[in-house]
Amino acid sequence: MALTVPRITIQNMTMAYGNFVIQRNLDFHIQPGEIFIIMGGSGCGKSTLLRHLIGLLRPALGNVLYDGASFWHASPEERERLMRRFGVLYQSGALWSSMTLAENVALPLGEYTDLSPRQIRNVVSLKLALVGLAGFEDFYPSEISGGMRKRAGLARAMALDPDILFFDEPSAGLDPISSRRLDDLILELRDSLGATVVVVTHELASIFAIGDKGVFLDAETKTMLAVGNPKTLRDASPEPKIRAFLTRGEDVTTTA
Repeated sequence: MALTVPRITIQNMTMAYGNFVIQRNLDFHIQPGEIFIIMGGSGCGKSTLLRHLIGLLRPALGNVLYDGASFWHASPEERERLMRRFGVLYQSGALWSSMTLAENVALPLGEYTDLSPRQIRNVVSLKLALVGLAGFEDFYPSEISGGMRKRAGLARAMALDPDILFFDEPSAGLDPISSRRLDDLILELRDSLGATVVVVTHELASIFAIGDKGVFLDAETKTMLAVGNPKTLRDASPEPKIRAFLTRGEDVTTTA
């Protein structure tokens, strides 16, 4: 049986700002259709890793591959084509406050497609409906709740039908009910669209609810300690730091 080519491959990657190393020796892959969690304590480089994956930062060493092809060895035109496959939901939602939800979602469609204004309106209505915001096209971000702004940001991230979605702390600032609804929406979108999803989060409820696999980054050693299913890592990892993180210090088997 033929092996599936990973959707994303990180090869021997070092992240650094000048001489200051954030993480080194990162080696892992993400399969098509997976929900992959980037986890670890504060200051370990989770969001920095995400920025490397979406092409905003270049690795100090190593490489990032998409479907087996190098992102950083590609031509600028090919990198731009690859980046159009990405949908990104930033921690703040990053909506333009002076634009309605419809205008926010329409931005990438107007920039990167040849759709007519009517076709764009139809696509925008569909994307907002997918995230439970049908009828809110003419609302401004300030007129809706934080959870709704996150969902509107997700609608914009999906505007160009990406096959890879990146989320940076999607539950940040949300109450537990809104956070769970967003988790459920991420699962529904993965299942219906077949997208690969990469999520930066420290929220245990989200990690266990949606994560198929994840990587644990450690700020002290400045490298990854493990890759695997979050529940398996919680229950069976030999690394005390991982068990302590995934049980919030309640793991009685953890030793000093």
